[in-house]
Parts: sequence; C-alpha cells; structure tokens
Amino acid sequence: MQRFFRNFVGVNPPIVMKKRQRNLIYYVLAAVLMAFAGYQGYHKSSFYKSAYSEDLPGEQQAEQPSLQDKHEGQEYQSTGDLGLLDVKLPGDLDNQTVHYKAITVYFNKSYRVPNCVAYELTSTMTSMADSRDAENRANYKFERDHDVKGCPDWWEYKESGYTRGHMAPAMDMRWNKTAMEECFLMTNICPQLDEMNDGEWRHLEEAVHKWSRTAKRLIVFTGPIFSDDMDRIGKHSDIVVPERFFKVIYSPGQNRAIAFVMENRDLPNSWTNYATTIDKVEQLTGYDFLASLEDQVEDVIESKENIKDWPKYYPSR
Repeated sequence: MQRFFRNFVGVNPPIVMKKRQRNLIYYVLAAVLMAFAGYQGYHKSSFYKSAYSEDLPGEQQAEQPSLQDKHEGQEYQSTGDLGLLDVKLPGDLDNQTVHYKAITVYFNKSYRVPNCVAYELTSTMTSMADSRDAENRANYKFERDHDVKGCPDWWEYKESGYTRGHMAPAMDMRWNKTAMEECFLMTNICPQLDEMNDGEWRHLEEAVHKWSRTAKRLIVFTGPIFSDDMDRIGKHSDIVVPERFFKVIYSPGQNRAIAFVMENRDLPNSWTNYATTIDKVEQLTGYDFLASLEDQVEDVIESKENIKDWPKYYPSR
C-alpha cells in the first residue's frame, strides 16, 4: 500500500501518520480507482454492444414490441398491418371483421359466433400478463358488443350445458385492461363443453402462452369448424355449437408453424395428439391463413406438423 500511495500521490506517506489514518486514505484512494475503472469498462462495453451487437455471437437484439407497452393511451398497432393477421374467408361465409385493441375478430352474425379470432402474442405481452401487476380475471365479466350485429348476450349461454369458451384466451390478455375487457366480449366466445374447455384445450392454450416466451413473437388464429346439423343454443336457439375447434400458431422469427384440431367433447388423449398441419385446417374450414407470406415459404410451413419442433410443455393435471 505504501508503494501504491507513492505512485499515485507522488510522495511517501507521512511517517508520523497514525496507522488507522493511513489505512483510511488507502481505502479511499482504492475506491476512487475502482469506480474510475468501472466507469471506463461500462462505456467500453456499451460502445461495443451498440455498434457491433449484430456481430457478437450469442447476443440477441432487444425486441421492438409492436404492442402498446409504454403509453397506456396509445393505440395498439398489430402486425395486421403486415397482413399476418389477415384471414381470407370463403365468399359465401357471413362475416364482419372487428379490430379490437389486441385481437381481430371475424364475426358471423348468422351463427352468432366468431368465424376466427386472430392475435399477436409477444414475449413482452406474456411477461406482463404473468407479472404481479397483471390484470385479474376475476374483475371482468362477459359483455355483449352492441356495435356488432348478431352478438349474443352473456346470459344466452345459461343452462345450455356449454361454457363460454374464449377463442383468444384471457391468460394472453392480462397485460392490458382494455385487452382484457374486449377479450370478454361475446364476439370472442363460442359454446364449448366444460370437459373440453377446461381440459386439453386449456393445456394447449397454456402451451402457446409458454411458447411465446422462447419464440419471442407468435401469430395465433383460433376458431370453430362449422358443419351441417350443428346443435344450437340461445334465446332463439340460433347460436351454433361447433363440433370441432382449430388453433393455428405461426412463429415469424423461427419461420415455423403448427396447428391443432380438437373435438368439442371430453378428450381422451393429451393435447399433443391433436397436432396437425395448417393445410389440414384450411381444408376443413376453407380459410386461407398467412397469405401475405411468399408462396414458397407458406407452402413449406403450412405442410408441417412436427410437435417435436416446439418446446415441451407438461401441464399440471
């Protein structure tokens, strides 16, 4: 320490200085040097990260979320601007497209259920939805959207034997109050048996929720598969009960996709057994998903169904 004092200050430490005083000076000088070294290191690392981060192996650029995360009053701009949320429906299918804050609903006023619900789910959304400050589902109730013709009232499902099944699940919308309110609008709802809704279908929803953390960004489409002679419920028995439902998931960053088709009943097998291709869902529905992609890319990803390409998820039973 005496050499350190001599080199830094330029003189020998006073001999008459008490040991405790000398030690105090040494500690102060050491702290100053450490702080200076840390300041230099910080600015050096910041320079390299900002200027060369794309070239550094293992470095990942911070996601630029397309949702409204920073300003509560700002209008949410989804990737629908790029066409990823657009769904081409058959020309003879009754449809009204409704753009909410975080979901796009393709609503069928004749069947009084959505044809399809599309939304973007990012890792930022999921982190906010899973945080301590996330919206509490218990604070929200099902409501009719009076601006959408044919939208049913919440009470029309009462004593029908079916639950109000979210197409865009509430767990994905807890990041924002308005998103949660609109998620509980009846335009986002289809009749589902409780055994299906709270069984393997819920496990699939939980898996998609988890996948968004690693994929960083997912595009999700969910809806019923219509058929002839569907059961009907409601005040005027005009709300159709689909026999099957689909879910399509696309990861733009990883350029892969998968789909699922589940029957509206108590399912005997794990949710993973119901994986299929987007091509199969398009065949069953007549819809065209991800049409904004280049044909060559679209053809490849829509023909694959390998569940092993996606992270494993083990739901709590």
